[in-house]
Amino acid sequence: MKKIFTLIVFLFACSLSAQTKVSGIVVDNSNEPIPYANIVFKGVKTGGVVSNEDGRFYIESPDTHTALIVSFVGFPDTEVKLPKQVNYDFKIVLKEGNALKEVKIYAGKTSKKDNPALDILRKIWERRRKNGLKMFKQYQYEKYEKVEFDMNTIDSAFMKSKIFKGMEFVFKNIDTSSVTGKTYLPIFINESLSEFYGDNEAKKTKEILKANKNSGLGNGDGVNMFIKDLYSDFDIYDNYLNFFDKSFVSPLSRTGIDVYNYVLTDTAFIDNKWCYNIVFYPRRKNELTFKGDFWVNDSTFAIKTINMAVTKSANINWVKDIYIEQEFEVLNDSVFLPTRDYMMSDFALRKKEESKGVYGKRTTLYRNFKFDEKKPEKFYKEEVNFIDNEVYAKTDEYWEENRFEKLNKDERKIYEMIDTLKTVKKFKRLYSLVSILGSGYIEIPKWHLDYGPIFSTVGFNEVEGWRLRAGGRTYFGPNDTWRLQGYTAYGFEDNKFKYGMSGKWMIDKKNRIILSGGNRRDVEQIGASLTTTNDVLGRSYASSGLFTTGANGKLTNINLSTLAAEIEPVKNLTFQLGFSYRTLESASDTFSLNYYTDDTFTTTASEVKQSELNLQVEYTPKKKTIGYGVERREVDSPYSRFFINYSQGFKGFIDSDFDYQKIQLYYKQPIIIGALGRSNFTMELGKTFGQIPLGLMSVVPGNQTYFIIQNTFSNLNFYEFVADEYATFQWEHNFNGKVFARIPGLRKLNLREIVGIRGVYGTVSDENRAINASGLVYKAPEKPYWEYSAGIGNIFKVFRLDFAWRGNYRNLPDTDNFTIKGSFGFYF
Repeated sequence: MKKIFTLIVFLFACSLSAQTKVSGIVVDNSNEPIPYANIVFKGVKTGGVVSNEDGRFYIESPDTHTALIVSFVGFPDTEVKLPKQVNYDFKIVLKEGNALKEVKIYAGKTSKKDNPALDILRKIWERRRKNGLKMFKQYQYEKYEKVEFDMNTIDSAFMKSKIFKGMEFVFKNIDTSSVTGKTYLPIFINESLSEFYGDNEAKKTKEILKANKNSGLGNGDGVNMFIKDLYSDFDIYDNYLNFFDKSFVSPLSRTGIDVYNYVLTDTAFIDNKWCYNIVFYPRRKNELTFKGDFWVNDSTFAIKTINMAVTKSANINWVKDIYIEQEFEVLNDSVFLPTRDYMMSDFALRKKEESKGVYGKRTTLYRNFKFDEKKPEKFYKEEVNFIDNEVYAKTDEYWEENRFEKLNKDERKIYEMIDTLKTVKKFKRLYSLVSILGSGYIEIPKWHLDYGPIFSTVGFNEVEGWRLRAGGRTYFGPNDTWRLQGYTAYGFEDNKFKYGMSGKWMIDKKNRIILSGGNRRDVEQIGASLTTTNDVLGRSYASSGLFTTGANGKLTNINLSTLAAEIEPVKNLTFQLGFSYRTLESASDTFSLNYYTDDTFTTTASEVKQSELNLQVEYTPKKKTIGYGVERREVDSPYSRFFINYSQGFKGFIDSDFDYQKIQLYYKQPIIIGALGRSNFTMELGKTFGQIPLGLMSVVPGNQTYFIIQNTFSNLNFYEFVADEYATFQWEHNFNGKVFARIPGLRKLNLREIVGIRGVYGTVSDENRAINASGLVYKAPEKPYWEYSAGIGNIFKVFRLDFAWRGNYRNLPDTDNFTIKGSFGFYF
């Protein structure tokens, strides 16, 4: 009986493992690795893989196979027998032979002439607007998206690490990736169901979220937006595909001929359609490119399937691998529609094969297509605040009924594992630590408070000396409709306490009508930026930076009170009406804000008291935000910004000193130039009508720190230029390594080159010069000042250094004609 039981168990185990796994390397006769070789199981036309730049590959199938077919340009197709079902470190040697007669073979860099693959590619370009969803005036479909995150490359040493003590049960869910062959542990899953609508004539789209569910780590809306930002939608027919804030050249791009090698390798019937198989791989290393293959129909020249992976040498940080599969179905003889997308990213600190990381996997399924059903124009109007908590509260029964495909055993276990983990104290502590580093705040759930931001705790300036700051905010959740926040600070040199407090209340969620107010008494560097806002707690780094260059005692004691009301009637269009009252007085004996108060220019005052009414309009098309509370977080994606501010000063109101009108305009435009990188253009204009003292003038923002600060001039000192009328222009371009990738000695460093130029023109009126009693001689850039810079980014993946030179005004005393400034951050 015991033998029978053992036999049954053995047969059952064999049935579960009826799959074939092969990992290894492809080499030539000289034992040199062969990159971009095509590997497929014998008898299977699709589902093959391409070896990486080191010749390594991994292929897996749920079925039993006994042989592989390996092909590469310059070699005949080779059949390789498999000694067993699971083969690791399998070595395949390709031997040179006669070229095939049916198709001309290209070795290394393929020719751009007499290449049948390029003839097919040109047909794809001709038909790109006549294939798929672009064939119809309007379209709509249902969409199911599943995103999973897994820890990978898990070994026994990793599992025995002290950090997992008390959480060992999670390793019961370890599995092997079908793409890389590495072990992985699922740790998070997010699912969403939506309806998507598009109008090709109006060039508008809309996605309506119907249901969303995740394994419990984070708010549903926030997680969903984070995933949208991390895994943006793409169209394989576009010239450039944007992933992780980078523009990759699509293998179907019109510029692909200059970037990729293409080889026609096979022809076959797929779903009763005759198709060509084309392999592509990059012509040069270190560029943002893919390797892989696609099958294309011989009459419509529409893509049937495509598989591609980012090359190992691509200049992208924290991502070791990106693998993409896309499948299309034939609706009729001429229409190919997307049915399935799969994208897997391997996030890791290093790109070495053995380095540990996290898989991010997104699977998207499409169904129920409908065409040419026109919607009214108002249907596509984007909601200002999407609020529907029901989509995050669907039952398990709802998901079982509406998922496009059932979850596998690993995916089902994620929900169970996270529920268990959230009861483990050690996991709670680790989760809190990550949250603190990400937000800058320490959560105190018992009192519904956050302490912070912790990164502003210590500061230094010449007036206060060393400065300590403590602050906090109310926090019931990410979508609070009201919030109070405040801080206090103490300077050990001036022995004074400072403070700030503010409150916001959203009284209308639909149109985001928000009332706000606050008060701040502090020491500040006025003139750290030209375009001002009503952020009562806003204080620039220049006011108390730890690392500065040169002496700076030009600080001001400010007492600022504000009241404001704002509304967002249209998505990303905001109007704000505000009132402020401030007093300004020099905080240093070496600096003065004095001005003459009489026509004889004999009496001076040292304090400025001013009431002001202002109207602000801000338009930020394509800006993406997370949440729908009184405060929303921005998604890190490029968008334009147009901002205009009109201010009216009232003399005599609440003992105010001056009557004036000020108008300011700010415009920023990012431009993505495909493989050439990204540019940012910024323009600021402003003019003040009326008589004002130094404290109310527009100070051209200098930068006396060692750090790069946006919208400042790197080589200017504070108060070096002042104006009551100004115009500035800034341009910066990041080539994302396009230049350094072509220099052999620098190629492997993955450095990125940045260039920029900044200029300002300004004047000061005679009446404003006349009342100046500060001792500071007004100097305006009536002859436009300009400076230029060249920078190196991605140094050790996190550092950037900028080298800036003055273009003119080079002979002024106590100024820098050349500066070096830096910054650090985590960027893809």
